[in-house]
Amino acid sequence: MRLYTLLLFITQVTACSVNYPNQDITGKVFPSISGQTLEKKTMSIPQDFDGDFTLLLIGYKQNSQFDIDRWLIALDMTKTNVPTYEIPTIQGLFPRMFSTVIDNGMRAGIPKPLWKGVVTVYKDGEQVQSFTGNEHPNNARVVLLTKDGSIVHFYDKGFSVDALNQLRSHLIANKL
Repeated sequence: MRLYTLLLFITQVTACSVNYPNQDITGKVFPSISGQTLEKKTMSIPQDFDGDFTLLLIGYKQNSQFDIDRWLIALDMTKTNVPTYEIPTIQGLFPRMFSTVIDNGMRAGIPKPLWKGVVTVYKDGEQVQSFTGNEHPNNARVVLLTKDGSIVHFYDKGFSVDALNQLRSHLIANKL
C-alpha cells in the first residue's frame, strides 16, 4: 500500500511536468493518438470512433476525476445520448514506467462494466496536453468530435450547467 501511495504521489507531481497555456481548439482536428482501455484493448483516437459524434472527457490529474464525474452524472441525468470516453492523459516517462500500477489503481476504483470507456493515454500524453493546454489541470477538457475527428465543441473551465446546456444544444442542433 505504501508503494502505491508513493507512486500515486509521484504521478501527481509529474503529471503536468511541462506547462502549456490553455487554448480553444474548436474547429481543429484532434491529433491522432493511441491509448489502452482498462479492458486492455488498444484504441486509436479518433480513428476508432464511428458515431456521428464522440465526447471525450480528458483528465490530466487524479483530481480531474471529480470534474469528469460531474459531467458523467449530468449527461446521464439529462439523458444526453452520445458515446463518451474518459481519457486519463499523463505525460512523462516516469508515469509510463508505472502505467500498469496506475491502471490497476483505476480498475480498483471503476466498476468493470465501465472499463471499455476509460482509455489511458501515456505515450501521447504530452501531445494532448500541448494541444489543449494544461493550465488548471483539475478541470476536465470536454471535447466533442465529429466522425472525421473535427472538434465542434470544447470546454475546459470546470463543469457548469450552462456549459452542459451549450454542449446539449450543439448536439440537438446537429442531430435533427
